[in-house]
Order: sequence, then C-alpha cells, then structure tokens
Amino acid sequence: MARKENADTAANPGRLKQIALTYKMTRRADSKVGLVVAGVGIVTFGVFLAVGFLINHPIYLGILGFILAFLAMAIIFGRRAERAAFGQMEGQPGAAAAVLDNVGRGWTTTPAVAMNRNQDVVHRAVGKAGIVLVGEGNPNRVKGLLAAEKKRMARIVVDVPVHDIIVGDGEGQVPLKKVRTTMLKLPRVLAGPQVTAANDRLRAMGDLMSNMPLPKGPLPGRGARGQSRPPRG
Repeated sequence: MARKENADTAANPGRLKQIALTYKMTRRADSKVGLVVAGVGIVTFGVFLAVGFLINHPIYLGILGFILAFLAMAIIFGRRAERAAFGQMEGQPGAAAAVLDNVGRGWTTTPAVAMNRNQDVVHRAVGKAGIVLVGEGNPNRVKGLLAAEKKRMARIVVDVPVHDIIVGDGEGQVPLKKVRTTMLKLPRVLAGPQVTAANDRLRAMGDLMSNMPLPKGPLPGRGARGQSRPPRG
C-alpha cells in the first residue's frame, strides 16, 4: 500500500506539469483559452447553484454544479488544445504521421511507406476498417504515389479493403484535424485475426527503407573488381 501511495504521489506532479505545459503551448496559438475555459466553468456552476436556490437544494446542486463545471472545463480545454496542436502541425512534413499515431487502439501505423524526391509521402494504417493510405504533399503527385502503393499491395492483400486519404483543404481532400474522425467513421469489416494477418503480410512486403535499392558499382576505395587497392609506398 505504501509503495502504491508513493507511486501515485510521484505521478501527480508529472500530470500537473503535463497539464501546465499543454496550457502554455495552447495559449501561444489561442490567447483566449484561459478566459473561455474559466467562463464555461463559472457559468455552469452558477446555473446549477441558481437552480439549487430556486428548489431549496443549493448545497446538493452546488456540489453537482461544481463537478459538472470541472468536467465542462476539461472538455473545452481539451478541444481547444487539440485545435491549437493541429494548427501548429498543419503544413509541416510528417504531420499526418503524428495524427495516425494517435488514432486509437486497434490501429497499426507505418509512416512513410512511399516517398518521392519532392518529399511527398504516403503513410499506412491497418485496422478493422482495412488499410488506410494517407498521403500528404502536392495532391497531383500524391495521387501517383497512392496508385503505385495500391498496385504494390494488390499482390499481397487482395482480400482487404483499401481506403486512401489526401490531407489538405481542397476539393476531395481531408483537413488534418479531420483525418482521425474520418478514419474512425470507416465501417469495420475485418476481425482481429484478419487484421493481424494483413499486418504480417505487409511487414513481409517491407517498407520504404528496406526496399531502397543499394547503389550499383564498386564501393568507394575499391577497384573495378571489388578488391581493395594496395597502399602506395
């Protein structure tokens, strides 16, 4: 019991420090976050307390209002913090990979399964909805990357549905902040063992780094036949 209490005591400062850090980061992009969150809490508590006086139960509804005010403040703060985080990430390379890492349980993500010299990139996520390819970069070039990746996977996972998402604000694209929601809305058509089998086959196919060809020709410092040159002198 003593060890558990010590662990909880040590964990609390870490949580408070994380909340404070999140607030500071959010306030940089949303200067009104403190006023909005405090206003929501005060209004929620005030409404419940006023109703409590009207029905002659101020203490009961005051306690209930305090709990619900704290819950409402946490929800509003979480949403504004998430919005601020997406605003800071948007337009940066690899932002979609960061979003995929936080989609939730049941999804296995692999960043940068395809990339070109212009730094357009395709990430992959596998879950009960099937395979989701998420491309970020120039939409025209990303379409070619997505098509090539689908063709490469078609030989391995013929019985798994494949969805594709292009991150952006244009027509037919999905904004970065809505990628997670879009993925969670996809119908779940695979069972757990099927997801595992699909992941195993895709791992066997390899990723971008393992599929990069080695440079041809002799290694630096070697002759045409691959033998080391004798030292001079």
